[in-house]
Amino acid sequence: MNLYHDIDDIKVEYHPSSGRPTKVYHFEDYGCGPGAPTVVPKADPTPWQPFCTCIDFEVAELAHKAGLSHEQLDWLIQLIHCSRSELHFMKEEVVVPFRGIDQTFLLFHHLLWDWATDLLQDPQVGPHFIFDAQRLSKFNGEKFIWFIHEPWTANAYWEYQLKIPPDAKPLAFILYANKAKLSLFGRVKGYPVIARCANFPTAVRNGKGLGGGHIVKEDKNHSGKPTFVNFKNVVWHASFLKILACLVSLLNFGSAIKYWDDVIHILYPIVLTLFADYEEQVVMALIRGLIGKFPCPICLVPRNELSNTLIVYPLHTSTDTKALLARARESTTFGVREQILSSQSLCDVDSSFGVLEHTNVHRALSHDKLHFNDEGLFSDHKWPELQKWAAVQIDSFFQLISHWRNLNHFDQVISVSSSDGMKYEDISKFNMYVSLEVHTEDTIKNGRETLSKLTELMDKYIEDTAEILEKSWNFPKKHLSAHVFDDIEVKGSNEKMHGPLKDAYQDHTNFKNFAEQVKYIHDKLDHLDTQNFSMSNSEDQPDTALQETNEVDLMEPTDAQHFSLGSKQVVMSFADIEADSAGNPVFDRFRIKLNNFMNHVFAANSIPFPVNFESLTDTGVIFGKLMLIFTCTVGDVQYPVMLILLYDQLVGVHSQKDKDFQFWHIKRKPRASAEFFSVHSIVRGCVIVEDASRPDEFLVVDTVDTDMFLQMKDICSQ
Repeated sequence: MNLYHDIDDIKVEYHPSSGRPTKVYHFEDYGCGPGAPTVVPKADPTPWQPFCTCIDFEVAELAHKAGLSHEQLDWLIQLIHCSRSELHFMKEEVVVPFRGIDQTFLLFHHLLWDWATDLLQDPQVGPHFIFDAQRLSKFNGEKFIWFIHEPWTANAYWEYQLKIPPDAKPLAFILYANKAKLSLFGRVKGYPVIARCANFPTAVRNGKGLGGGHIVKEDKNHSGKPTFVNFKNVVWHASFLKILACLVSLLNFGSAIKYWDDVIHILYPIVLTLFADYEEQVVMALIRGLIGKFPCPICLVPRNELSNTLIVYPLHTSTDTKALLARARESTTFGVREQILSSQSLCDVDSSFGVLEHTNVHRALSHDKLHFNDEGLFSDHKWPELQKWAAVQIDSFFQLISHWRNLNHFDQVISVSSSDGMKYEDISKFNMYVSLEVHTEDTIKNGRETLSKLTELMDKYIEDTAEILEKSWNFPKKHLSAHVFDDIEVKGSNEKMHGPLKDAYQDHTNFKNFAEQVKYIHDKLDHLDTQNFSMSNSEDQPDTALQETNEVDLMEPTDAQHFSLGSKQVVMSFADIEADSAGNPVFDRFRIKLNNFMNHVFAANSIPFPVNFESLTDTGVIFGKLMLIFTCTVGDVQYPVMLILLYDQLVGVHSQKDKDFQFWHIKRKPRASAEFFSVHSIVRGCVIVEDASRPDEFLVVDTVDTDMFLQMKDICSQ
């Protein structure tokens, strides 16, 4: 044990520009310190409550003096809200010529900078901003292990803060831009741009700036031709330039903003991260995609080497792209210009990101696990292969899996053909390392090794099936996984950016002129978000959760526990329990075993109860089935206890298949051997599936979620 640090201590190295020294926090203190969102002051910033907003109060006051009826007052408030919402989005025309004729497209968007400064000046939201980059590490007993989660803990944010004046702060944007299928059959498409502020912690990162509405319909007479491809690229970047225009004037000297607490700081904007599907990333990077020699928007991998993810190729950079484009435009002939551009598969179009001095678009482009893996590599390529070779076995195994919260259940999974990427994610569980919300240098290392092993196995499969299958595995979405862990180191964990536009289209429009309708709907949602956020932070609001708790008599989690007990059933005596369970070996000797358990716990811990059962045994983590949960009252204290059927009987020798696939077998003990435990000893719930080839043995499903994945990694390593 290190004399100076405890296990799990957190070291925070603040950016040099912050002027703050490196500090080590005990794990239990870290959540209350600079690593956590700033607590909103207790002073009530909304004195107009119980009215939802200040305007509601002022209008109510006016209506009272004017003697309006309730119906007239509601109507007036709705009209005022609508008029305020109309100001949120700007409507602009994007005009681009094609073959001598001007083509006009509509764009609806927020001003990014105005939206961000509104958040900074909001007393409910502003305190949650984090501006200084941090490098975090956790002590494992021997050394500090680097870890990352939020954008400001990753490399790109740190590097950008070095490029701006020491007294300034970065204001970083995450932008998601993707063609979205809005209708169920994919005939109606939207082109949203959703903005999030990277300075927010994940739990608070709820700002959604919606821009979009430019739809470039392909004419079959031009589709695929270079002139039309360039035209679509010009339209996209001309539209995006209008979204970015408000940031351009701030790049050299920043902008002085008065925060919610009346303190003025200088902020410099940066587009830190871009999320999009491959087709949109091609447009953002202004490369030629599959028709070019180098189809990857991030690196210069040759088109015929896309299936190989083990070789590292030179990276695209915005600096090189600008230089190459300038050299091509200096040439006097089309042939020479085309030769220069095709050497890196570039399009002869000005990039909207060129106005952002410190944004390297190729580095900002990020791995979209939903589009690249679930809706791409797996759904379009790996899943059809599995359907060919193991249809019957796959269906039978999936039927054995229990229903589980937040997990799609499939009785006939082999017939699934869906446009919902979340279903494919639950089928494949392909993204376990990528989906981690917190990454350490160890998880990134393990992720790289796992990807390497997967690539080797895929290469073997491709080689073995080359003569019987006419399938090419040489496509971009197989290659793009090569960049995923570099991406995490640079920008932090993956984001989830899907859903709002499609929901608005399907649920709230008449399917005509949907761009303006969705704009109006999103304005209303933004307004409601502001109200809800304000109300959720108010101390004057009634505590409905507490009221409900008192009604059903729940046992809610406290600082000392990580569970909650639901509503109580009718009080039962031990005799009643034994009578109702007669013939069930689990409840044999119920009172005797419970008495022995309670005496052992009380004696071993000298009270006060509760106690973590792990302190009474050296067997470590135990798997078991919950048979009964109840509270025992001793004196005036209630002790939560559970009866568990243990699954800790020794299993046989692990097969080579189990070792290869890292399966973890457990075996059920006889039912009469059920034991009592404190509810406090529960670590978490898990899913197990019976192994049909080994009676009374079960496989632990380690891919239910990322926490279970890491828990099982730890158990297997021991």
